[in-house]
Amino acid sequence: MTTLDLIKQRLDLYEKLMRLDKPIGILLLLWPTLWAVWIAGNGRPNWAILWVFVLGTVLMRSAGCVINDYADRNFDPHVERTKSRPLAAGTVTTREAFILFGCLVVAAFLLILPLLTPLLGGLAVVALFLAASYPFTKRFFAIPQAYLGVAFGFGIPMAFAVMLGRIPEIAWWLLLANVFWAMAYDTEYALVDREDDIRIGIKTSALTFGRYDIAAIMLCYGVTLALLGWVGWWLGFGWPYATGLLVAAGIAGYHYTLICERERMRCFKAFLHNNWFGAAVFAGIAADYLLGHWRFS
Repeated sequence: MTTLDLIKQRLDLYEKLMRLDKPIGILLLLWPTLWAVWIAGNGRPNWAILWVFVLGTVLMRSAGCVINDYADRNFDPHVERTKSRPLAAGTVTTREAFILFGCLVVAAFLLILPLLTPLLGGLAVVALFLAASYPFTKRFFAIPQAYLGVAFGFGIPMAFAVMLGRIPEIAWWLLLANVFWAMAYDTEYALVDREDDIRIGIKTSALTFGRYDIAAIMLCYGVTLALLGWVGWWLGFGWPYATGLLVAAGIAGYHYTLICERERMRCFKAFLHNNWFGAAVFAGIAADYLLGHWRFS
């Protein structure tokens, strides 16, 4: 094997460690950030800032995957779905993982450096703490999916901080909506590993909710849509946004048909399909601004 082949092999392993071959996590992180960018930018966001947030989402999600696999390196080998991950399989060392994590965090910091203010700097530190600490919450927190929702939605206050220099109240409502959405889709994800999680002692919302898991998921979708409806009313959005929420509600209803029997692969399909839920909400926001409705200020 040539040196070039060895380099390519390591890069392939690092790509899998960062889960760049599975972009659903990037999309679930990106949609709520885009909701905020469009609202804070009155439907006309600065394109340079937009690309900073898109690239920052990719970098921080990748860093989150690396630290997640480090935290779960002793659990993943015992779970069918995760036993082939690079750290679990021993094809990447913990030292390599730490170096990769550090490089990703530094790259993300350099990305926001031209935009840096004391407010943004403080938020960036909190965002890093959330991303790095989330994997460990599965040891003691009964519903770590709620913590994930905060971590995955922290691009929301950061977007307002960059574009407005402040964080208005509406940003926190959007963040709360994202927390409930994350609880819905990540509980669907947790249903896939339910039996393995019971065996190894990991805490998840799927276990905490018990036999009410499906009802809890649908309730979380309902609260998400109600909060997003409240945001739309607050901002004076019209029928385009309402249409986006109706489509998202239809998608949530479709997810019920997938998860109601708790069949593993159908639950995983529902989780992956949440990309379209986030996209429907974003489409409603973008369409409302495009058609000249109320402007945020």
